[in-house]
Amino acid sequence: MTAVPTFYRVIAIVAFAWNLTGVTMFLLQLDPDPARLAALPPEQQAVYAAMPPWLDLFYGLAVFTGLLGAIGLLLRRRWAIALFAVSLAAVLVQMIAIYALTPAWSASGAGGLVMTLLITGIAAFLLWYARRASARGWLR
Repeated sequence: MTAVPTFYRVIAIVAFAWNLTGVTMFLLQLDPDPARLAALPPEQQAVYAAMPPWLDLFYGLAVFTGLLGAIGLLLRRRWAIALFAVSLAAVLVQMIAIYALTPAWSASGAGGLVMTLLITGIAAFLLWYARRASARGWLR
């Protein structure tokens, strides 16, 4: 197996931290504190109220498979590719559904797209990077 460059490990650690943050945010959203929700602007409260419960499934799937994919990168395992593919697919379903089924656009406007595109872009990058790492012989 080919030795991996330092930046590989840096990317794997950052991917782990990013997805661990996603898992934390997911767990916080599962049982939101009523006081925290009440402190949100009315537009944001409307987004939370309009979210269908099945959307949590895709959110959880996105962050947990992303976290497992990052662990796969840290362990240099090829199965990271499949997990990042599932994560990206779940992110896409989640983001499309949020904008299609809730008033997210009216609540956040074009500014809200920045975070949506960032999350989607990172998920796509991690899938691309895992494939590249595999092609270079860094994953087994």
